[in-house]
Amino acid sequence: MTTGILHKLVWLNVALLLAGISQAATEISSEQEAANRLIIYVDQGKDTIAPEIYGHFAEHLGRCIYEGFWVGEDSPIPNVRGIRKDVVEALRKLNIPVLRWPGGCFADEYHWKEGIGLRAQRPSMINTHWGMVTETNAFGTHEFLDLCEQLGCEAYVAGNVGSGTVEEMQDWVEYMTSDVDSEMTNLRRKNGRDKPWRVRYFGVGNENWGCGGNMTAEYYADMYNRYQTYVRNYSGNRIVKIACGPGSVNYHWIEVMMQRCRNRMDAISLHHYVRGTGNWTRKGSATKFDEKDWFALMKNTLFIYELLDKNIEIMDKYDHRRRIDLFVDEWGTWWDEEPGTKRGFLYQQNTLRDAVSAGIFLNAFNEHCYRVRMANIAQTNNVLQAMALTKGEKMIVTPTYHVFEMYKVHQGATYLPSDLTCNAYRYEGQQVQSLSASASKDKSGRIHISICNLDPNQPADIDCELQGAQPENVSGRILTAVKMNSHNTFEQPDAVKPAAFNAVDVQGKKILTTLPPMSIVVLSVE
Repeated sequence: MTTGILHKLVWLNVALLLAGISQAATEISSEQEAANRLIIYVDQGKDTIAPEIYGHFAEHLGRCIYEGFWVGEDSPIPNVRGIRKDVVEALRKLNIPVLRWPGGCFADEYHWKEGIGLRAQRPSMINTHWGMVTETNAFGTHEFLDLCEQLGCEAYVAGNVGSGTVEEMQDWVEYMTSDVDSEMTNLRRKNGRDKPWRVRYFGVGNENWGCGGNMTAEYYADMYNRYQTYVRNYSGNRIVKIACGPGSVNYHWIEVMMQRCRNRMDAISLHHYVRGTGNWTRKGSATKFDEKDWFALMKNTLFIYELLDKNIEIMDKYDHRRRIDLFVDEWGTWWDEEPGTKRGFLYQQNTLRDAVSAGIFLNAFNEHCYRVRMANIAQTNNVLQAMALTKGEKMIVTPTYHVFEMYKVHQGATYLPSDLTCNAYRYEGQQVQSLSASASKDKSGRIHISICNLDPNQPADIDCELQGAQPENVSGRILTAVKMNSHNTFEQPDAVKPAAFNAVDVQGKKILTTLPPMSIVVLSVE
Protein backbone atom coordinates (compact mmCIF):
# COMPACT_ATOMS: atom_id res chain seq x y z
CA MET A 1 0.00 0.00 0.00
CA THR A 2 1.47 3.39 -0.94
CA THR A 3 1.98 6.18 1.59
CA GLY A 4 -0.54 8.37 -0.23
CA ILE A 5 -3.28 5.73 -0.11
CA LEU A 6 -2.56 5.01 3.56
CA HIS A 7 -2.76 8.72 4.37
CA LYS A 8 -6.14 9.01 2.61
CA LEU A 9 -7.50 6.02 4.51
CA VAL A 10 -6.43 7.52 7.85
CA TRP A 11 -8.24 10.75 7.10
CA LEU A 12 -11.26 8.85 5.80
CA ASN A 13 -11.53 7.15 9.19
CA VAL A 14 -11.31 10.52 10.95
CA ALA A 15 -13.94 11.98 8.62
CA LEU A 16 -16.32 9.08 9.28
CA LEU A 17 -15.80 9.50 13.02
CA LEU A 18 -16.60 13.20 12.82
CA ALA A 19 -19.66 12.57 10.67
CA GLY A 20 -21.03 10.13 13.24
CA ILE A 21 -20.41 12.60 16.06
CA SER A 22 -22.13 15.40 14.13
CA GLN A 23 -25.23 13.20 13.79
CA ALA A 24 -25.10 12.35 17.49
CA ALA A 25 -24.88 16.02 18.45
CA THR A 26 -28.08 16.89 16.61
CA GLU A 27 -29.92 14.16 18.47
CA ILE A 28 -29.34 15.73 21.89
CA SER A 29 -32.62 17.38 22.91
CA SER A 30 -32.87 20.64 24.81
CA GLU A 31 -34.30 18.82 27.82
CA GLN A 32 -31.41 16.44 28.00
CA GLU A 33 -28.51 17.45 30.21
CA ALA A 34 -25.09 16.44 28.90
CA ALA A 35 -22.79 14.76 31.38
CA ASN A 36 -20.21 17.48 30.70
CA ARG A 37 -21.30 21.07 31.23
CA LEU A 38 -19.41 24.26 30.43
CA ILE A 39 -20.88 27.61 31.51
CA ILE A 40 -19.16 30.66 30.02
CA TYR A 41 -19.83 34.05 31.63
CA VAL A 42 -19.58 36.27 28.58
CA ASP A 43 -20.62 39.40 30.50
CA GLN A 44 -17.94 39.01 33.20
CA GLY A 45 -14.72 39.15 31.22
CA LYS A 46 -12.22 41.81 32.38
CA ASP A 47 -8.66 40.46 31.97
CA THR A 48 -6.76 40.46 28.68
CA ILE A 49 -4.94 37.34 27.52
CA ALA A 50 -1.49 38.74 26.80
CA PRO A 51 -0.30 37.68 23.33
CA GLU A 52 3.06 36.83 24.94
CA ILE A 53 1.44 33.79 26.57
CA TYR A 54 1.90 32.26 23.11
CA GLY A 55 5.65 32.98 23.10
CA HIS A 56 8.55 30.80 22.06
CA PHE A 57 12.07 29.90 23.18
CA ALA A 58 15.20 29.29 21.10
CA GLU A 59 18.43 28.14 22.73
CA HIS A 60 21.85 27.32 21.35
CA LEU A 61 21.02 23.66 21.78
CA GLY A 62 21.20 20.87 19.22
CA ARG A 63 19.79 22.00 15.88
CA CYS A 64 17.47 24.71 17.18
CA ILE A 65 19.60 27.66 16.05
CA TYR A 66 22.00 26.09 13.56
CA GLU A 67 19.98 24.33 10.82
CA GLY A 68 16.74 25.34 12.51
CA PHE A 69 17.03 29.11 12.08
CA TRP A 70 20.52 29.77 10.80
CA VAL A 71 21.87 28.30 7.56
CA GLY A 72 24.15 31.15 6.46
CA GLU A 73 23.93 33.49 3.48
CA ASP A 74 25.68 31.04 1.17
CA SER A 75 23.31 28.14 1.86
CA PRO A 76 21.24 26.70 -1.03
CA ILE A 77 18.33 26.69 1.43
CA PRO A 78 16.31 29.88 0.77
CA ASN A 79 17.24 32.44 3.41
CA VAL A 80 17.24 36.11 4.26
CA ARG A 81 20.64 37.20 5.53
CA GLY A 82 21.34 33.61 6.60
CA ILE A 83 18.02 32.99 8.35
CA ARG A 84 15.92 30.31 6.64
CA LYS A 85 12.72 31.62 5.09
CA ASP A 86 10.49 28.57 5.53
CA VAL A 87 10.77 28.53 9.32
CA VAL A 88 10.20 32.28 9.57
CA GLU A 89 7.14 32.07 7.32
CA ALA A 90 5.70 29.18 9.35
CA LEU A 91 6.18 31.02 12.64
CA ARG A 92 4.70 34.25 11.31
CA LYS A 93 1.46 32.31 10.68
CA LEU A 94 1.28 31.79 14.46
CA ASN A 95 1.45 35.55 15.11
CA ILE A 96 4.53 34.78 17.21
CA PRO A 97 4.62 37.55 19.86
CA VAL A 98 8.02 37.07 21.55
CA LEU A 99 11.15 34.94 21.22
CA ARG A 100 13.49 34.14 24.13
CA TRP A 101 17.25 33.68 23.47
CA PRO A 102 20.11 32.52 23.89
CA GLY A 103 19.07 30.14 26.66
CA GLY A 104 18.36 28.25 28.78
CA CYS A 105 21.46 26.87 30.39
CA PHE A 106 23.52 28.23 27.50
CA ALA A 107 22.74 31.79 28.61
CA ASP A 108 24.90 31.57 31.71
CA GLU A 109 27.99 30.55 29.78
CA TYR A 110 27.40 32.88 26.82
CA HIS A 111 29.65 35.91 26.45
CA TRP A 112 27.96 38.19 23.96
CA LYS A 113 31.05 40.03 22.73
CA GLU A 114 32.27 36.77 21.16
CA GLY A 115 29.16 36.81 18.92
CA ILE A 116 29.54 40.21 17.23
CA GLY A 117 31.74 41.55 14.43
CA LEU A 118 32.96 39.71 11.35
CA ARG A 119 31.91 36.05 11.64
CA ALA A 120 35.24 34.80 10.35
CA GLN A 121 36.93 36.53 13.28
CA ARG A 122 34.56 35.42 16.03
CA PRO A 123 36.13 33.04 18.55
CA SER A 124 34.58 29.62 19.04
CA MET A 125 33.66 28.03 22.36
CA ILE A 126 32.53 24.68 23.70
CA ASN A 127 28.84 24.25 24.39
CA THR A 128 29.40 22.40 27.66
CA HIS A 129 25.73 21.93 28.49
CA TRP A 130 24.52 20.51 25.21
CA GLY A 131 26.65 17.86 23.56
CA MET A 132 30.12 19.36 24.18
CA VAL A 133 30.11 20.59 20.57
CA THR A 134 31.85 23.62 19.12
CA GLU A 135 29.80 26.80 19.18
CA THR A 136 31.03 29.00 16.31
CA ASN A 137 29.23 32.14 17.49
CA ALA A 138 28.06 32.66 13.90
CA PHE A 139 24.62 33.46 15.29
CA GLY A 140 24.89 36.31 17.78
CA THR A 141 23.18 39.50 18.86
CA HIS A 142 22.79 41.04 15.38
CA GLU A 143 21.47 37.81 13.90
CA PHE A 144 19.00 37.24 16.72
CA LEU A 145 17.58 40.74 16.60
CA ASP A 146 17.40 40.50 12.80
CA LEU A 147 15.41 37.29 13.29
CA CYS A 148 13.01 39.05 15.67
CA GLU A 149 12.47 41.80 13.10
CA GLN A 150 11.80 39.23 10.39
CA LEU A 151 9.32 37.45 12.67
CA GLY A 152 7.74 40.74 13.74
CA CYS A 153 8.06 39.77 17.42
CA GLU A 154 9.47 41.20 20.63
CA ALA A 155 12.96 40.20 21.76
CA TYR A 156 13.54 38.49 25.12
CA VAL A 157 17.26 38.34 25.92
CA ALA A 158 18.53 36.19 28.81
CA GLY A 159 21.64 37.63 30.45
CA ASN A 160 24.63 35.82 31.95
CA VAL A 161 24.73 35.88 35.75
CA GLY A 162 26.31 32.45 36.29
CA SER A 163 29.69 33.13 34.63
CA GLY A 164 29.35 36.73 33.48
CA THR A 165 30.13 40.06 35.10
CA VAL A 166 27.95 43.01 35.94
CA GLU A 167 29.92 45.12 33.47
CA GLU A 168 29.34 42.57 30.70
CA MET A 169 25.58 42.66 31.26
CA GLN A 170 25.53 46.45 31.42
CA ASP A 171 27.52 46.72 28.20
CA TRP A 172 25.20 44.33 26.37
CA VAL A 173 22.08 46.33 27.20
CA GLU A 174 23.85 49.54 26.17
CA TYR A 175 25.14 47.97 22.93
CA MET A 176 21.67 46.88 21.89
CA THR A 177 19.53 49.83 22.97
CA SER A 178 21.57 53.03 23.30
CA ASP A 179 21.56 55.88 20.78
CA VAL A 180 23.87 58.06 22.87
CA ASP A 181 27.48 58.57 21.76
CA SER A 182 29.43 55.96 23.75
CA GLU A 183 31.91 53.11 23.31
CA MET A 184 29.19 50.44 23.11
CA THR A 185 26.94 52.49 20.83
CA ASN A 186 29.78 53.19 18.44
CA LEU A 187 30.86 49.54 18.52
CA ARG A 188 27.37 48.54 17.38
CA ARG A 189 27.51 51.11 14.60
CA LYS A 190 30.91 49.85 13.53
CA ASN A 191 29.37 46.38 13.27
CA GLY A 192 26.69 47.58 10.86
CA ARG A 193 23.70 48.67 12.94
CA ASP A 194 23.20 52.42 13.23
CA LYS A 195 19.89 52.64 15.06
CA PRO A 196 19.39 50.86 18.39
CA TRP A 197 17.06 47.91 18.65
CA ARG A 198 13.99 47.70 20.79
CA VAL A 199 14.63 45.06 23.45
CA ARG A 200 11.50 44.74 25.52
CA TYR A 201 12.43 41.87 27.86
CA PHE A 202 15.68 41.09 29.68
CA GLY A 203 16.18 38.11 31.99
CA VAL A 204 18.74 38.48 34.77
CA GLY A 205 20.11 34.93 34.64
CA ASN A 206 18.49 31.57 33.99
CA GLU A 207 17.86 28.60 36.30
CA ASN A 208 20.38 29.97 38.77
CA TRP A 209 19.25 27.29 41.22
CA GLY A 210 20.77 24.74 38.78
CA CYS A 211 22.80 25.09 35.61
CA GLY A 212 23.00 28.86 36.10
CA GLY A 213 25.30 28.58 39.12
CA ASN A 214 23.73 26.18 41.67
CA MET A 215 22.86 29.09 43.92
CA THR A 216 20.61 29.23 46.94
CA ALA A 217 17.55 31.44 46.73
CA GLU A 218 19.08 33.83 49.25
CA TYR A 219 22.36 34.15 47.35
CA TYR A 220 20.67 34.63 43.99
CA ALA A 221 18.35 37.28 45.46
CA ASP A 222 21.41 39.34 46.38
CA MET A 223 22.94 38.70 42.95
CA TYR A 224 19.72 39.70 41.23
CA ASN A 225 19.48 42.96 43.16
CA ARG A 226 23.05 43.78 42.18
CA TYR A 227 22.93 42.81 38.51
CA GLN A 228 19.53 44.32 37.72
CA THR A 229 20.82 47.70 38.87
CA TYR A 230 22.87 47.90 35.69
CA VAL A 231 20.10 46.81 33.32
CA ARG A 232 19.24 50.36 32.36
CA ASN A 233 16.81 52.06 30.00
CA TYR A 234 18.56 53.87 27.17
CA SER A 235 17.19 56.17 24.45
CA GLY A 236 13.53 55.57 25.20
CA ASN A 237 13.78 51.77 25.40
CA ARG A 238 11.84 50.41 28.38
CA ILE A 239 13.00 47.03 29.64
CA VAL A 240 10.89 44.57 31.58
CA LYS A 241 13.31 43.07 34.12
CA ILE A 242 12.76 39.37 34.74
CA ALA A 243 14.10 37.61 37.82
CA CYS A 244 14.92 33.90 37.75
CA GLY A 245 12.12 32.03 39.44
CA PRO A 246 11.69 28.41 40.48
CA GLY A 247 11.81 25.20 38.50
CA SER A 248 8.51 23.37 39.02
CA VAL A 249 7.85 22.89 42.76
CA ASN A 250 10.19 25.19 44.70
CA TYR A 251 7.94 27.45 46.69
CA HIS A 252 10.79 28.52 48.99
CA TRP A 253 12.59 30.07 46.02
CA ILE A 254 9.68 32.27 44.95
CA GLU A 255 8.96 33.20 48.56
CA VAL A 256 12.54 34.46 49.05
CA MET A 257 12.53 36.31 45.73
CA MET A 258 9.25 38.05 46.51
CA GLN A 259 10.46 38.96 50.00
CA ARG A 260 13.79 40.41 48.91
CA CYS A 261 13.43 41.59 45.31
CA ARG A 262 9.81 42.52 44.65
CA ASN A 263 10.56 46.24 44.35
CA ARG A 264 13.27 45.64 41.75
CA MET A 265 11.60 43.20 39.37
CA ASP A 266 8.86 43.51 36.78
CA ALA A 267 8.38 39.77 36.34
CA ILE A 268 9.60 36.45 37.68
CA SER A 269 9.97 33.23 35.73
CA LEU A 270 8.69 29.70 36.29
CA HIS A 271 9.92 26.58 34.46
CA HIS A 272 7.87 23.41 34.21
CA TYR A 273 8.46 20.35 32.03
CA VAL A 274 6.28 17.25 31.96
CA ARG A 275 6.70 13.63 30.91
CA GLY A 276 4.87 10.32 31.25
CA THR A 277 5.70 7.45 33.59
CA GLY A 278 9.48 7.75 33.27
CA ASN A 279 12.03 9.71 35.26
CA TRP A 280 14.68 12.25 34.30
CA THR A 281 17.13 9.48 33.41
CA ARG A 282 14.69 7.56 31.24
CA LYS A 283 11.86 9.83 30.24
CA GLY A 284 10.24 7.48 27.73
CA SER A 285 9.81 7.45 23.98
CA ALA A 286 8.07 10.30 22.20
CA THR A 287 6.30 7.93 19.82
CA LYS A 288 6.34 4.42 21.31
CA PHE A 289 3.99 4.48 24.27
CA ASP A 290 0.74 3.00 25.52
CA GLU A 291 -2.27 4.33 27.40
CA LYS A 292 -0.42 4.12 30.70
CA ASP A 293 2.04 6.71 29.42
CA TRP A 294 -0.74 8.76 27.84
CA PHE A 295 -2.67 8.90 31.12
CA ALA A 296 0.47 9.79 33.08
CA LEU A 297 1.19 12.75 30.81
CA MET A 298 -2.37 14.04 31.08
CA LYS A 299 -2.19 13.81 34.87
CA ASN A 300 1.21 15.47 35.04
CA THR A 301 0.13 18.25 32.68
CA LEU A 302 -2.99 19.03 34.71
CA PHE A 303 -0.71 19.74 37.69
CA ILE A 304 0.06 23.09 36.02
CA TYR A 305 -3.21 24.44 37.46
CA GLU A 306 -2.12 23.72 41.04
CA LEU A 307 1.44 24.90 40.38
CA LEU A 308 0.24 28.24 39.06
CA ASP A 309 -2.26 28.69 41.89
CA LYS A 310 0.34 28.10 44.60
CA ASN A 311 2.99 30.34 43.05
CA ILE A 312 0.44 33.09 42.48
CA GLU A 313 -0.77 32.75 46.08
CA ILE A 314 2.77 33.47 47.30
CA MET A 315 3.15 36.36 44.88
CA ASP A 316 -0.17 37.84 46.01
CA LYS A 317 1.01 37.83 49.61
CA TYR A 318 3.79 40.29 48.77
CA ASP A 319 2.28 42.00 45.73
CA HIS A 320 -1.45 42.24 46.24
CA ARG A 321 -1.80 44.80 43.45
CA ARG A 322 -0.34 42.24 41.03
CA ARG A 323 2.24 44.60 39.59
CA ILE A 324 4.73 41.74 39.05
CA ASP A 325 4.02 39.33 36.21
CA LEU A 326 4.60 35.59 36.19
CA PHE A 327 6.43 34.39 33.06
CA VAL A 328 6.38 30.63 32.44
CA ASP A 329 9.32 31.09 30.09
CA GLU A 330 10.14 27.39 29.71
CA TRP A 331 7.48 24.70 29.49
CA GLY A 332 6.57 21.61 27.51
CA THR A 333 6.99 17.86 27.21
CA TRP A 334 10.41 16.22 27.50
CA TRP A 335 11.11 12.74 26.10
CA ASP A 336 14.17 10.67 25.35
CA GLU A 337 16.09 11.73 22.26
CA GLU A 338 15.09 9.98 19.07
CA PRO A 339 17.19 6.85 18.39
CA GLY A 340 20.13 7.60 16.13
CA THR A 341 20.30 11.30 16.99
CA LYS A 342 23.15 13.00 18.83
CA ARG A 343 23.11 12.76 22.59
CA GLY A 344 22.57 16.12 24.23
CA PHE A 345 20.75 17.57 21.20
CA LEU A 346 17.30 16.79 22.66
CA TYR A 347 15.68 16.05 19.30
CA GLN A 348 12.30 14.40 19.81
CA GLN A 349 9.24 13.71 17.71
CA ASN A 350 5.91 15.30 18.49
CA THR A 351 2.62 13.40 18.54
CA LEU A 352 -1.06 14.00 19.15
CA ARG A 353 -0.28 13.32 22.83
CA ASP A 354 2.02 16.38 22.91
CA ALA A 355 -0.66 18.44 21.17
CA VAL A 356 -3.31 17.65 23.80
CA SER A 357 -0.80 18.44 26.54
CA ALA A 358 -0.06 21.80 24.90
CA GLY A 359 -3.77 22.57 24.73
CA ILE A 360 -4.11 21.94 28.48
CA PHE A 361 -1.15 24.19 29.24
CA LEU A 362 -2.51 27.03 27.11
CA ASN A 363 -5.98 26.73 28.65
CA ALA A 364 -4.37 26.99 32.09
CA PHE A 365 -2.32 30.05 31.08
CA ASN A 366 -5.45 31.70 29.66
CA GLU A 367 -7.29 31.05 32.92
CA HIS A 368 -4.44 32.61 34.93
CA CYS A 369 -3.89 35.54 32.56
CA TYR A 370 -4.45 38.02 35.39
CA ARG A 371 -0.93 37.10 36.59
CA VAL A 372 0.60 34.94 33.83
CA ARG A 373 1.60 37.46 31.18
CA MET A 374 4.08 35.41 29.18
CA ALA A 375 4.86 31.76 28.46
CA ASN A 376 7.56 30.36 26.14
CA ILE A 377 7.31 26.80 24.90
CA ALA A 378 10.58 24.87 24.63
CA GLN A 379 11.70 24.96 21.91
CA THR A 380 11.05 26.47 18.51
CA ASN A 381 12.89 24.10 16.14
CA ASN A 382 14.28 20.55 16.39
CA VAL A 383 14.46 20.53 20.20
CA LEU A 384 11.96 19.17 22.74
CA GLN A 385 8.33 20.13 21.98
CA ALA A 386 9.18 21.94 18.75
CA MET A 387 6.98 23.88 16.37
CA ALA A 388 9.01 22.80 13.35
CA LEU A 389 11.39 19.99 12.41
CA THR A 390 13.99 20.45 9.68
CA LYS A 391 16.03 18.04 7.62
CA GLY A 392 18.31 19.79 5.16
CA GLU A 393 16.10 21.86 2.88
CA LYS A 394 12.93 20.14 4.17
CA MET A 395 10.73 21.46 6.96
CA ILE A 396 7.58 20.11 8.57
CA VAL A 397 5.36 21.47 11.31
CA THR A 398 4.25 19.42 14.29
CA PRO A 399 0.88 18.74 15.95
CA THR A 400 1.87 21.24 18.64
CA TYR A 401 2.37 23.88 15.95
CA HIS A 402 -1.22 23.31 14.88
CA VAL A 403 -2.46 23.85 18.45
CA PHE A 404 -0.70 27.22 18.56
CA GLU A 405 -2.17 28.12 15.18
CA MET A 406 -5.69 27.18 16.32
CA TYR A 407 -5.33 28.95 19.68
CA LYS A 408 -3.89 32.21 18.27
CA VAL A 409 -7.45 33.59 18.30
CA HIS A 410 -7.02 34.05 22.08
CA GLN A 411 -4.08 36.45 21.70
CA GLY A 412 -5.05 39.88 23.01
CA ALA A 413 -8.65 38.81 23.60
CA THR A 414 -10.65 39.25 26.81
CA TYR A 415 -10.63 36.14 28.97
CA LEU A 416 -14.12 34.88 29.79
CA PRO A 417 -14.57 33.17 33.17
CA SER A 418 -16.17 29.76 33.01
CA ASP A 419 -17.28 26.80 35.10
CA LEU A 420 -16.55 23.30 33.83
CA THR A 421 -18.18 20.18 35.20
CA CYS A 422 -17.02 17.03 33.46
CA ASN A 423 -16.74 13.28 33.65
CA ALA A 424 -13.56 11.60 34.82
CA TYR A 425 -11.05 9.93 32.56
CA ARG A 426 -10.25 6.70 34.39
CA TYR A 427 -7.32 4.35 33.95
CA GLU A 428 -6.34 1.42 36.21
CA GLY A 429 -7.89 2.79 39.38
CA GLN A 430 -6.76 6.38 38.77
CA GLN A 431 -8.76 9.25 37.40
CA VAL A 432 -8.38 12.82 36.17
CA GLN A 433 -10.79 15.29 34.66
CA SER A 434 -11.55 14.37 31.08
CA LEU A 435 -11.80 17.92 29.73
CA SER A 436 -9.86 21.18 29.79
CA ALA A 437 -11.30 24.41 28.42
CA SER A 438 -10.95 28.18 28.18
CA ALA A 439 -12.80 30.95 26.38
CA SER A 440 -12.25 34.52 25.22
CA LYS A 441 -13.91 37.35 23.32
CA ASP A 442 -11.94 39.24 20.71
CA LYS A 443 -12.23 42.94 19.84
CA SER A 444 -14.82 42.23 17.15
CA GLY A 445 -17.06 40.51 19.72
CA ARG A 446 -16.45 37.00 18.43
CA ILE A 447 -16.21 34.34 21.16
CA HIS A 448 -13.69 31.52 20.95
CA ILE A 449 -13.87 28.36 23.04
CA SER A 450 -10.99 25.91 23.17
CA ILE A 451 -11.68 22.45 24.58
CA CYS A 452 -9.44 19.39 24.96
CA ASN A 453 -10.79 15.86 25.39
CA LEU A 454 -8.07 14.04 27.34
CA ASP A 455 -9.74 10.63 27.13
CA PRO A 456 -8.27 8.56 24.27
CA ASN A 457 -11.20 6.12 24.32
CA GLN A 458 -14.47 7.99 24.89
CA PRO A 459 -16.12 10.86 23.03
CA ALA A 460 -17.41 13.71 25.20
CA ASP A 461 -20.94 15.11 24.91
CA ILE A 462 -20.76 18.75 26.01
CA ASP A 463 -23.53 21.14 26.99
CA CYS A 464 -22.03 24.63 26.65
CA GLU A 465 -24.09 27.55 27.92
CA LEU A 466 -23.27 31.20 27.20
CA GLN A 467 -24.48 33.51 29.94
CA GLY A 468 -24.78 37.06 28.68
CA ALA A 469 -24.76 36.25 24.97
CA GLN A 470 -26.91 34.63 22.34
CA PRO A 471 -25.02 32.36 19.92
CA GLU A 472 -26.16 32.61 16.32
CA ASN A 473 -23.47 31.09 14.14
CA VAL A 474 -20.96 28.52 15.42
CA SER A 475 -18.10 27.06 13.43
CA GLY A 476 -15.11 25.08 14.56
CA ARG A 477 -11.84 23.36 13.86
CA ILE A 478 -10.50 20.13 15.29
CA LEU A 479 -7.15 18.44 15.72
CA THR A 480 -7.28 14.68 16.22
CA ALA A 481 -6.14 11.42 14.68
CA VAL A 482 -6.92 7.72 14.72
CA LYS A 483 -3.93 6.76 16.89
CA MET A 484 -2.63 8.44 20.04
CA ASN A 485 0.96 8.36 18.72
CA SER A 486 0.10 9.83 15.30
CA HIS A 487 2.72 12.35 14.20
CA ASN A 488 4.01 14.15 11.15
CA THR A 489 7.09 12.93 9.30
CA PHE A 490 9.04 14.17 6.31
CA GLU A 491 7.37 11.37 4.31
CA GLN A 492 3.91 12.13 5.74
CA PRO A 493 3.94 15.81 6.75
CA ASP A 494 0.15 16.12 7.08
CA ALA A 495 -0.66 13.00 9.09
CA VAL A 496 -1.94 15.25 11.90
CA LYS A 497 -3.49 18.54 10.84
CA PRO A 498 -6.62 20.58 11.66
CA ALA A 499 -9.94 19.89 9.97
CA ALA A 500 -13.31 21.63 9.91
CA PHE A 501 -15.55 20.73 12.87
CA ASN A 502 -19.31 20.98 12.36
CA ALA A 503 -20.60 18.69 15.12
CA VAL A 504 -22.50 21.50 16.86
CA ASP A 505 -26.14 22.27 17.50
CA VAL A 506 -27.30 25.68 18.78
CA GLN A 507 -30.37 25.62 21.04
CA GLY A 508 -31.12 29.01 22.59
CA LYS A 509 -28.11 30.07 24.61
CA LYS A 510 -26.68 26.57 24.50
CA ILE A 511 -24.18 24.98 22.18
CA LEU A 512 -24.40 21.19 22.12
CA THR A 513 -21.46 19.29 20.73
CA THR A 514 -19.55 16.04 20.96
CA LEU A 515 -15.77 15.89 20.97
CA PRO A 516 -14.05 12.78 19.63
CA PRO A 517 -11.58 10.99 21.90
CA MET A 518 -8.13 12.60 22.25
CA SER A 519 -8.99 15.80 20.44
CA ILE A 520 -8.59 19.56 20.56
CA VAL A 521 -11.46 21.72 19.29
CA VAL A 522 -11.69 25.49 18.93
CA LEU A 523 -15.18 26.89 18.39
CA SER A 524 -15.87 30.33 16.94
CA VAL A 525 -19.17 31.85 18.08
CA GLU A 526 -20.88 34.85 16.54
